[in-house]
Amino acid sequence: MADYAKVLTELQQERSRLDQAIEAIGKLVGKFRGSNANGPKRKISPAARRRIAAAQRARWAKWKSEHGKKAA
Repeated sequence: MADYAKVLTELQQERSRLDQAIEAIGKLVGKFRGSNANGPKRKISPAARRRIAAAQRARWAKWKSEHGKKAA
């Protein structure tokens, strides 16, 4: 039979090491939590949204006119 006291002690030590690692990583995450790796999100004005939507509709209209409807 295994010495349960020894196994328990080893597991507690391992848990202690893991707790320290988790705490260290948590501090790093907290340090960078407010920043965004891709930069701040940009807001698009309603006018810009309308221009983008109109351009996309034009692209789709051009594509549809070139490809036509397929027979079902």
